[in-house]
Amino acid sequence: MTWSRRKFLSSAAVVSIVGIAAPSVLPSRVLGKDGEVAPSNRLAMGGIGLGPRGRSDLGCFLAYKDVHFVAIADCQRSRRNAIKEMVDNRYANQDCVTYRDMYELLDRQDIDIVLIATGDRWHTMASIEAAKAGKDIYCEKPCSLTIEESIALKDTIDRYGRVYQAGTQRRSSGHFMAAIRMAQSGMLGELTAVHANTLAPATTQKWLPEQSLPDKDECDWDRWLGSCPWRPYNASYVGGGWRNFYDFHGGGILEWGSHTIDLCQLAHQSDHTVPVRYEPILKGLGDTYKDGVSWNEFTKLDDGGVVATYSDGVKLVMRSTGWLGLGSCSVRFEGTEGWVETGDSGRIMTSSEKLPTTYEHLGGDTNLHVRNFLDCVKTRQTTRANALAASQSHIASHAAYIAWQLGRPLEYDPVKNEFLNDEAANRMRQRAKREPWRI
Repeated sequence: MTWSRRKFLSSAAVVSIVGIAAPSVLPSRVLGKDGEVAPSNRLAMGGIGLGPRGRSDLGCFLAYKDVHFVAIADCQRSRRNAIKEMVDNRYANQDCVTYRDMYELLDRQDIDIVLIATGDRWHTMASIEAAKAGKDIYCEKPCSLTIEESIALKDTIDRYGRVYQAGTQRRSSGHFMAAIRMAQSGMLGELTAVHANTLAPATTQKWLPEQSLPDKDECDWDRWLGSCPWRPYNASYVGGGWRNFYDFHGGGILEWGSHTIDLCQLAHQSDHTVPVRYEPILKGLGDTYKDGVSWNEFTKLDDGGVVATYSDGVKLVMRSTGWLGLGSCSVRFEGTEGWVETGDSGRIMTSSEKLPTTYEHLGGDTNLHVRNFLDCVKTRQTTRANALAASQSHIASHAAYIAWQLGRPLEYDPVKNEFLNDEAANRMRQRAKREPWRI
């Protein structure tokens, strides 16, 4: 019989009642009084691969008294030591346990939830292994590197009945949600297009020069690579320079698309599906969109974008230029009676004085996103950025990138999750994995 931390505490409480006399006064931290949370009601938490973004997320988790962070797993010694120092300082003790191997952390029966903030290459695999180990998961984005991984992630979360929250914190942001409500409520009229601010899609297949392999305890290079193809060690990779290398990264459409395409999917109320057609926008494209308007004029860019089309005819425009200067990760929603645009600045611009430009300030985006996850762990309800929503927005991003790479329009079946009559595109739905890693 295995004993979880909660079972042990519950059993210990019974023993204390029937076996020995309890003290007449117990500390408030034990009873959960004076703003404290009783240990039996805390969620025990572990972290996997927490770099700069992970440390930011962890700060939000540590702010909540119903969370107790107990362990960090990271294949880099400097990073696991940095997390231990951060956590030990927060709790004024030396209790945070460090592991080089995430499987040692996942084997712990007392851990309820995990924060995953590795590089992109590990997000799906680590989430799947955590779900199989019975943990609920908060995972940073992008959540997958391929269409195949997107599907496997959602299916695994469903199969094991876990609570999953993608780190797409803008779903907990007041101004983004205000713009989305305009699109969903009919305030803009009939929705015609949703625009996602994405980056240039290109990645490189090059390798950095080989450097001397460090001691395994300092950096476990084999584990750092995970399922990615083997390549020689270079300190730049593990220092954060892995971005834009194809083996480790999904390309610019996915990098920001996991934020902005995700919001467009929500505005279009398409968390359950994806567009059915993807058309890359390349320099000098002469085809017209409609009524004599060129693709370039419609998308406000001259290269590096994709226009996708939903089954109802609404356009999902992925572009990097032509925005109103409202901050990074901008989105724009257009309807027959007006438009709204917003971005990370927190400001909203609309096409008419009749449309609101103020919104309810909800607080820190990541703090609220973390709180939504914790509440759903306790109630077993669906999170704002659940596995289905994350899976579909990532599939749309991957399909767009594949169309851009091939340089031709593609048709997609959202039910079968395959491209129509395009063998090359279908091969690109997945990537070969290095042994022994498998989905």
